[in-house]
Amino acid sequence: MAQRLHLVFGGELVSPQDNVFKDVSEIHIVGMYPDYATAFSAWKAEAQRTVDNAHMRYFIAHIHRLREESSPGSLTEEMGA
Repeated sequence: MAQRLHLVFGGELVSPQDNVFKDVSEIHIVGMYPDYATAFSAWKAEAQRTVDNAHMRYFIAHIHRLREESSPGSLTEEMGA
């Protein structure tokens, strides 16, 4: 079984409508997690901590998918292509 890795990160966006960071050097790396449930818990905590700032956004990146090139991409990945 392949190891699952999930990166939780976020920061201030230029606009709440776009996923473009205002300052890439200020991206907050929350951490790397071994499963989605743990990553989701970390994501939720950061999202709730910054809920009063509409420009703040946190994301979960599925790092294990970068290593498994034979695996199909998610619908989210396909939309961005």
